Amino acid sequence: MNYIIFAVIAYLIGSIPFGLIVGKLGFKIDIRQHGSGNLGGTNSFRVLGFKAGLLVTVSDILKGTLAVILPQVFTDDVNAIIIGIFAVIGHMYPVFAKFKGGKAVATSGGVILGVNPLLFLVILATFFLSLFLTKYVSLASMITGVVAVVVTIIFQETGLLIATSLLTIFVFYRHRANIKRIINKTEPKITWM
Repeated sequence: MNYIIFAVIAYLIGSIPFGLIVGKLGFKIDIRQHGSGNLGGTNSFRVLGFKAGLLVTVSDILKGTLAVILPQVFTDDVNAIIIGIFAVIGHMYPVFAKFKGGKAVATSGGVILGVNPLLFLVILATFFLSLFLTKYVSLASMITGVVAVVVTIIFQETGLLIATSLLTIFVFYRHRANIKRIINKTEPKITWM
């Protein structure tokens, strides 16, 4: 029963569309009608600017962190990483935004932050290094997912390995169109790094 309760709570937390909220409250625009149409941090940076993009990204990360911290605070018989997966599903398919959400990257990072801060630091460094080298946010996100799985294998934590593998699958699945654009050399690159 605890799993169901915390899974529902995590899904609802994950469903909070910060890109939509920040866009409408701060800029009077629906971010889904601009840029890539995505509710995540990358499109928020692109459409709303640096400060708003940073706010959305940090908020999306903290959604995942909060979702895994709650069960750790209130019960001992729930695996927090499993609950975190539901927050990521909520981020990708938010009930509060017609089930059209982000691409799982920031909230997945937040889940990992909540259960293994050391791994989070590794993936954060991996993301920025990959972004610096490739200039593609999407590719850096996917590389980071693969590195997270490899590092988790080294940690020899079965539950974390299953979770990071599943989260990485989510990230790749949500970046299908980006993969095609990278292959066709039409994926936009960042210019600020």
